[in-house]
Amino acid sequence: AEEAQPLLKAEDLHVHFRTGAGIVRAVNGIDFTVRAKETLGLVGESGSGKTTLGRAVLRLLTPNAGRILFDGVDITNLSRRALRPIRPRMQLVFQDPFASLNPRMTVGGIVGAPLTVHRRMGHRRAGRAERETAVSEALQLVGLPRGAAERYPHEFSGGQRQRIGIARALILRPDFLVADEPVSALDVSIQAQVINLLLELQSRLNLAILFIAHDLAVVGHISDRIAVMYLGRIVELGPTRAVLSRPLHPYTEALFAAAPVPDPRRRGQRALLTGDMPSPIAPPSGCAFRTRCRYVLPACAGDRPAFREKQPGHFTACIRDDLTLGPSPQGSLA
Repeated sequence: AEEAQPLLKAEDLHVHFRTGAGIVRAVNGIDFTVRAKETLGLVGESGSGKTTLGRAVLRLLTPNAGRILFDGVDITNLSRRALRPIRPRMQLVFQDPFASLNPRMTVGGIVGAPLTVHRRMGHRRAGRAERETAVSEALQLVGLPRGAAERYPHEFSGGQRQRIGIARALILRPDFLVADEPVSALDVSIQAQVINLLLELQSRLNLAILFIAHDLAVVGHISDRIAVMYLGRIVELGPTRAVLSRPLHPYTEALFAAAPVPDPRRRGQRALLTGDMPSPIAPPSGCAFRTRCRYVLPACAGDRPAFREKQPGHFTACIRDDLTLGPSPQGSLA
């Protein structure tokens, strides 16, 4: 059941960027919640606005309109000073474990940096011994040896570097983590290790996670609920099993169809996602997906479809209630 007060709540969120070609509506009116201890998977093609949304809810970007509530507090327009006591509670794991670590700093310096920035061990400044203990505990938490603190990022593999990034995000013991495509830069053999680590840490630390990805197999494995994003809007949101077994939006079905299936007999049986995503500077009228949808009707070009609850806890932004859409291929969710 929905909690009375979710940990994170976004209401009619908009994030726009002004460019020479016009205004890019990267996040264009989004509502969603993340409950305490829950993983919400956010999936969609590149350019759909997932990373912008993740950074906006952390207040690394300031929204143009709408509201962000964190643990009941409206943080939408808080100043940097007012945000400071909230920042340790919400952290980010970056996509690229190579670019997000300073090559000139030791691992101990990287992982311990948040303690310096926030000057807290509990609610006071950390001494050197306390800091070293906290760094050691954070490294052990993510499965790295204590001696890793003295070494430099280039001495580690990609998977180990991502563990360092996760340790840095968790050293302040946050309540909420945005994981922005944290495994997309890693080999497939390493991805499962990092995903399982996140699942284990979530259970041990009672974390809430907004998990951003374009890989449906990964999202299906780690998420409690899935939100599907297209051109700045969430077009479907529901419990993972419901979304995977009975999608309500044609875009979700098309994403499933585009997922690779390790069964040669099933090739060619699925309708692949065709065409390119329209420009967010000049999105189509009505339903933004209509230019690529095989179920399109003339009415789809009218008003923008409302985001509504069609089944308990399962929302969609599609006017076609008559459709029975195909489930995700089982092979892609192994």
